[in-house]
Amino acid sequence: MASPEPTFTGTIAQVYERHMVPLIFEPYAADLSARAAALAPARVLEIAAGTGVLTRHLAAALPPASHLVASDVNPAMLDIAQQLPTARPVPWRLADAMTLPFDDASFELVACQFGAMFFADKPAAYAEIRRVLVPGGIFLFNVWDHIDSNELAATVTEALALALPDDPPRFLARTPHGYHDIDQIRADLAAGGFLREADIVTLPLRACAYSPAGPALGYCQGTPLRHEIEARAPGRLSEMTAVAAQAIGERFGVGAVDTRIQAHIVIVGR
Repeated sequence: MASPEPTFTGTIAQVYERHMVPLIFEPYAADLSARAAALAPARVLEIAAGTGVLTRHLAAALPPASHLVASDVNPAMLDIAQQLPTARPVPWRLADAMTLPFDDASFELVACQFGAMFFADKPAAYAEIRRVLVPGGIFLFNVWDHIDSNELAATVTEALALALPDDPPRFLARTPHGYHDIDQIRADLAAGGFLREADIVTLPLRACAYSPAGPALGYCQGTPLRHEIEARAPGRLSEMTAVAAQAIGERFGVGAVDTRIQAHIVIVGR
C-alpha cells in the first residue's frame, strides 16, 4: 500500500489483527471473498493483504483449483499473516501495488480489501493492476464510505478533536475514509486504463464488540492514528485511548457495541 502516510509498524500490526480485524474487516472479507468465489477465477492475486483476513476467507471460498497469491508492502503485517492458518497453502509476497513483481496478464482476478485508499498515485496503481490482469480479468476491491457513515471512526475522531483541539488527529477522516467519492473512483480507474464501467455497490454492515474498550484500543493503537496521537500528545497514548473509549460508551452504551459501518464494493473488468 504505497503511501506517504505512517505505516502499520511495530505493535500497531498486532493490535490491528487482534482488535480491528474482527471489528470491521472480517464482515467485509466474507462479502468480498464470496464475490470472488462466484467468478471462479483460476489465478488470483490479492494486494494490500495486511494481516491476511481477506486471504483467509479467499483460501476457504475459492474453488479448489484456484491458485491464490497474497501480497503486501508492509513486512510487519505480512509477518503476522504468515503465522495464521489458511485453508490452503498461500504464497506470500512482499510487493508494492505501484510496482507489482508479476508478469503481464498473470491473473484472472485481482482483489484488494481496503487498500486503495492508501495508494499514493491511484491511477498509476490501477494501471499496474490492469497490467497483471488477463484480458477480461476482474479487479475487485472495496473502500470505506465517508466517515459520517462509519459511526465508530467518526466518534473516535470527534473525541480526539475535543481532547486535542489545537491540532486534531485527522488520519481516519483523511485516509481510510478519505476516498469515498464514487465519481472520483471511476475517474481514477479510467485514468488507470479501466475503460469499462465499474459496478459499484454501497454496502452497510455492522461492527460488533464486547465493550467500548476494544474499538478504542483498535482505532487509537492499531492504526497509524497512533502516530498522530503520539506526535501531538507525547506520553498520553493510554489517556487518549481512554478518551475514545469514554466517547464510544457515551454514544453506544458501556456494554456491547453494535453499530453501522459502510463501504463501497467496486467490480471492474479489464
